[in-house]
Amino acid sequence: MKAAVIGASGEALHTIKKAHEYGLTIVALDGNPRAAGLKAADKPIVTDISDEKAVLRELRRERPNFVLTVPIGRYLTTIGTINDALGLPGISREMADLCTDKFRFHKRLHENNMRRCRCYQVEEGRIRDTEGTVFPADDTGADGIPLALPAILKPGFGSGSRGIHIITQREQLVQALKTVSGEPYVLEECIAGEEYGVDGAVVRGEFQMILLRKKENTPLPFRQAVGYFSVLPSDGFWQQVYDYMKKAVKCLGIGECLLHADIIKGTEGPFIIELSARPSGHNLHNLFTPLCTGVDMAEEYMKYRMGHSYSFRPETTKSMMIHYFDMEGIVRNVPGREQASQALQAELAAWECNIRQGEKLEPVSDGHSLMGRGYFVLEGSGFSHLCNQAQIVKNMFF
Repeated sequence: MKAAVIGASGEALHTIKKAHEYGLTIVALDGNPRAAGLKAADKPIVTDISDEKAVLRELRRERPNFVLTVPIGRYLTTIGTINDALGLPGISREMADLCTDKFRFHKRLHENNMRRCRCYQVEEGRIRDTEGTVFPADDTGADGIPLALPAILKPGFGSGSRGIHIITQREQLVQALKTVSGEPYVLEECIAGEEYGVDGAVVRGEFQMILLRKKENTPLPFRQAVGYFSVLPSDGFWQQVYDYMKKAVKCLGIGECLLHADIIKGTEGPFIIELSARPSGHNLHNLFTPLCTGVDMAEEYMKYRMGHSYSFRPETTKSMMIHYFDMEGIVRNVPGREQASQALQAELAAWECNIRQGEKLEPVSDGHSLMGRGYFVLEGSGFSHLCNQAQIVKNMFF
């Protein structure tokens, strides 16, 4: 059997490796000729994955049995287009559009009372609400729209941390709106609460939650995740999120895919920030989730597609955390894995450190400034214990 991978960055390597273990031939497409996934594929094809016609032309020749999704941003829509055009299983273009267009995503959930906040689309000098009411995107419009602060102004399609503005005063909104050009933005009220992440799958019409992860974020304005902690199914919020996600998946019409979602634990229960029909990045789906649950979601999905026995249900969930090196300052010492392990009262389950002695670590502002430093994974006896052990590791660098 043959599978396609669209978007072949280094985060595709785990899926390609697993595919080869099951005898799959991999056709990988990426616009970067030096992409790590292209080097690992059986048939590398250099092409712009935003060019749907070009990708479709290549895959009509290759005739894959299915597409394996990997961490990818806006051009998840290309995968949906390919599946529709070639009659392949997996997400449709409509599903991909709802995942990547933040205003459409909000509107669908808001209409079904599943996302209770005000959200506006900002483009071409105007601000439009979910009912179609239009306000001018100038001083008058910014002052006149109903909006509870704080709020967030961000690109309407996937952007990482690019172009995000946290608005705490109306004057800030007026200034931020002046920067909007060339693409649609969304302006929405911020929901207060702790942030969580979800790894899951939807197969045969059923949502299955593999792991719920509590996030540790940097302070505003960046809110970059620097650590994740597993939440055990015995936690009451686990069941709330599971029930909520089942409704969200049904509301959005999401099916036959791996997925990840970002959730806030608000005063009224779970609130979904975003959902995407593909696995999570940042060494989560390929490392942290399998270590916590014993479920490798990429492996189980390809087994499902190949007609083999599969299961997305964890037999157990361990109390673990993955933490990235979010320190700042001049590095005086770089411990090795053995040295770090000996200093801890927790199990060091994984370690990758790319920091050099004498390096100056700047404050973390986005994923790009953080992920290249590396990570460590600990297993311990709960959230507080893991936080304390993580701090021991970080203190060893100074």
